[in-house]
Amino acid sequence: MPAHPVKPRMFQQAVCWISEVSGWTAAAMILGAVFLTCQMIFVRFVLNASTVWQTEVVVYLMVSATLVGLAFVQKHKGHVNVDLLKLSLSQKAGRCLDIVTHSAAILVIAVCLFYGYEFWHLAQSRGWTSDTVTAVPLWIPYLALPVGLGLMLLQLIADFLDVLSAAHTVEET
Repeated sequence: MPAHPVKPRMFQQAVCWISEVSGWTAAAMILGAVFLTCQMIFVRFVLNASTVWQTEVVVYLMVSATLVGLAFVQKHKGHVNVDLLKLSLSQKAGRCLDIVTHSAAILVIAVCLFYGYEFWHLAQSRGWTSDTVTAVPLWIPYLALPVGLGLMLLQLIADFLDVLSAAHTVEET
């Protein structure tokens, strides 16, 4: 391992920046959902009025935040993993395991992205709306599927390139 980590190439730097932005965007969505929930509670229990659209928007914001935030969590190695097997392997075997797991993750997310885009496009082209009073055009909340999975795929590819170039530093746990 070199004394100084290899500087990430331009692609990895761009993806890291995009993943950071996606994390802040997801955080803003969660914050918006929290404020909207507080507003909804105030309207229902203090003003004794009905809420029409708030619950639906809160659900859409939370699901969208989860999907859009995937790349940020991946960048910061925050997804749940079990490294017991990797710790028992040699460094070379661990690197091979990294290559296999990153390849599998890229494949799975690429398939999910394909079907997520297809689902979003179907909702958009057929003019689907929610079955509520507000009749939200469903392509809007469904857009989080291809966007979030696309960002996740980019981050996985950047991580995979780091593993391949041995720029990936082993984190101490």
